[in-house]
Amino acid sequence: MSGLVLKLNPKERVLVNGAVIENGDRRSRLSILTPNANILRLRDAIRPDEVNTPVRRVCYIAQLVLSGDVTPDDARLQILRGIEQLSQVFRDEDSRTHLDAATNALDQDDFYRTLKALRNLLPREARLLAAQRT
Repeated sequence: MSGLVLKLNPKERVLVNGAVIENGDRRSRLSILTPNANILRLRDAIRPDEVNTPVRRVCYIAQLVLSGDVTPDDARLQILRGIEQLSQVFRDEDSRTHLDAATNALDQDDFYRTLKALRNLLPREARLLAAQRT
């Protein structure tokens, strides 16, 4: 994850390798230089009670690796199965691009980029579920 830049708002919290870090009173910018550091913005974190859709479930598994609650080896197969299931629903080219990016990042043990790619599917999933309800 060399070269990751985080731009933090005042008082924003971020999880770095299991440690919660809170920004001060001003906006700041952090450069993460350590490769494979586990980073999770807490404002973007999915809470356990919010894991109520297929995309959120797969995102949550990747998030658990970043938080240090699950080992990469324990999560990898679950995430791959989840991506395979999602590929049965998300068939458009743009969604496929995100699923491919998530798979490629997972192959490189880059769970941050895996989560980032999967999160791009959340708005699409919300639209599909909303259309299904009407």
